[in-house]
Amino acid sequence: MQKINIRNKRASFEYEFIDEYVAGIQLFGTEIKSIRAGKASLVDSFCYFANNELYVKGMHIAEYRFGSYYNHEEKRERKLLLNRKELDKLDRKTKESGLSIVPLSLFINQKGFAKLKIALCRGKKNYDKRESLKQKDHKRDIDRMMKR
Repeated sequence: MQKINIRNKRASFEYEFIDEYVAGIQLFGTEIKSIRAGKASLVDSFCYFANNELYVKGMHIAEYRFGSYYNHEEKRERKLLLNRKELDKLDRKTKESGLSIVPLSLFINQKGFAKLKIALCRGKKNYDKRESLKQKDHKRDIDRMMKR
């Protein structure tokens, strides 16, 4: 069995992470089959609250190739499964301080369930992004020097 780990690479550049959670996702049968085939993307996806429940919007899961008329919509909103305590904490934090919730990675755990790693985060300013790029370049230069 291959290891599925679909990451949102842009999130670490755009946001500063404050707190991380692992949430379950409510999926249809064809959606989990597509995820196991690696046909999913977290680009431009975000989480929001509606009726005291947390949903992820913009997550793309490709249609299952062998699915018939039971196939799913590719970019539908999917409910995230967390404890009530965690949901209340996230809801309170996003309302009072202007923080947002962003998906970081989608993976399949040991039991075969699809899980979404989400983070409570604050957007970075332009100078923070430039600093991140400088650190990344500096680290790459050091690694090159060590290999010689």
